[in-house]
Amino acid sequence: MRTTLDIPEELIQEAQRLLSFKSKTDTVILSLRELIRRRRIEELKAMSGHVRLEIDIPSSRRRPPKRR
Repeated sequence: MRTTLDIPEELIQEAQRLLSFKSKTDTVILSLRELIRRRRIEELKAMSGHVRLEIDIPSSRRRPPKRR
């Protein structure tokens, strides 16, 4: 998808330098993916202790007998 953005040149140049990218497109794509990844991690951390899992650990560790 083509989009026109007004991004400060210094910001793009610094990001390109830090990421060792020549392409502005690659720089923006990786930056957005990283932002999304970090936010998702924050969301998961915020749920810590709020999700109740009822797992029977001993039975989950039992393996079915091998078939021959």
